[in-house]
Amino acid sequence: DFITGSLGTKDAVAIVPNVVQKIKRAADFGIDVIFTRDTHHENYLSTNEGLHLPVEHCIENTDGWKIADELSQYEAAAVRIFDKPSFGSTALAGFIASEKYGDVELVGLCTDICVVSNALLIKANCPEITVHVDSSCCAGVTKKSHLAALATMKMCQVEITASRQGANT
Repeated sequence: DFITGSLGTKDAVAIVPNVVQKIKRAADFGIDVIFTRDTHHENYLSTNEGLHLPVEHCIENTDGWKIADELSQYEAAAVRIFDKPSFGSTALAGFIASEKYGDVELVGLCTDICVVSNALLIKANCPEITVHVDSSCCAGVTKKSHLAALATMKMCQVEITASRQGANT
């Protein structure tokens, strides 16, 4: 739903090839891949988030909830898939801490909501690891909010990179 569905944007569509290449490279090199999946239920519009963002999206078991078709081939090999009911995943941050990763890289949607939330949760749970965000593999609700989220993360010692020169930065 964040790519071509109810909350999709042209910027989100544009990052998909970059994300596919990023995950393919990780899989080729035996690097752990973890997915998060925004997961809501039929009562979404009556939840706190639904009251603030009254657009049904990522309702469990709908097409818009699924991992993007272009990435679905990597689901079976993923170390974990976290279904998250909110912007950030405390379960993801806890998992990263328990597995004692030395560094992690985040990509995906939306930079200004879920990516920034997860980056800060991971930094709070694992202050000594390096968290990277590839800006060419992220898109925000708007270009302006994408850039603001990148600036916020940089201020919080998240390493911002871009695998494609000038993409989404």
